[in-house]
Amino acid sequence: MAYTLDQLRGLVAVAEELHFGRAAARLRMTQPPLSRQIQKLEAAVGVHLFERDNRRVELTPAGEAFLREARRILAIAEAAPDLAQRVSSGTRGLVRLGFTAASTYGILGRLLDEFEAKLPEVRVELFEMVTREQIDALAAEDLDLGLARPPFDADLFESRLLHREALMLAVPAGHRLTTLTRPAEPGDLATEPLIVHSQQKARYFYDLVVSMVPLTRERVVHTVSQILTMLWLVSAGRGVAFVPASATLLGIPDVAFVRLATPVPEPVELHLLWPRQSPNPALRRALAVIDARKVSDDAEMLLDMHRSTSLP
Repeated sequence: MAYTLDQLRGLVAVAEELHFGRAAARLRMTQPPLSRQIQKLEAAVGVHLFERDNRRVELTPAGEAFLREARRILAIAEAAPDLAQRVSSGTRGLVRLGFTAASTYGILGRLLDEFEAKLPEVRVELFEMVTREQIDALAAEDLDLGLARPPFDADLFESRLLHREALMLAVPAGHRLTTLTRPAEPGDLATEPLIVHSQQKARYFYDLVVSMVPLTRERVVHTVSQILTMLWLVSAGRGVAFVPASATLLGIPDVAFVRLATPVPEPVELHLLWPRQSPNPALRRALAVIDARKVSDDAEMLLDMHRSTSLP
């Protein structure tokens, strides 16, 4: 079965006008070529689409059914160039976003809201992965964007610092460290059982903690890869754990949080990561949205600073 879009347009015109002469005039052609188009269309479909004589033209039942499909096909064909242009420009498409579990605590939701508001026709697919898995998926072009922890290979990936936060100590409720009137220091933890991040699966947090707190194998009671698991172990009284400040949003019962003295006030970094050679136009649009958001945030911060310095 082979028919052309011009034949379908001829069918629609004749069906709506129920007159070959008026349909031909509407299509800016003469009647004989239009009649031949309809004949070829009927031959291709294998059924009569019209009942016609010298006085009237009517659709057959098969013609009425085919007319509905013809209109649908024409609508798709007419929309296709615009769709292709939107996909090419990045205003429509797919962005596959990897994220660590910790990045869901506030950051991921705000980012998705921003994409939905600014790029409503770009679909975002989410994949929860630790940073090492994200890097492998980005390199294999199975992901477009990652919310991950440093470091990264600058030759393969571009990155952007998205968020910084403090490193805190999660302790069982009522723990002696909650009575401190200052941030906790390494010496305060000398006798505490520690719940630490896995050196293999959560290397970033592991390296960050050991750079600030001496760890001995005897004091480590549990090694895990997920912050949520750490907090449940703390809630059960199994020890104390080092967690990012965003973990306070989780609301795990019987867990308190203590400020931790660190050389840098907010040492925990979350970066946006993407391949340098990505062919996805929607990724470029997503990055533009994030850049605009950062400019807006920076402007608001400067305005707040100006307000504070202008107070009497």
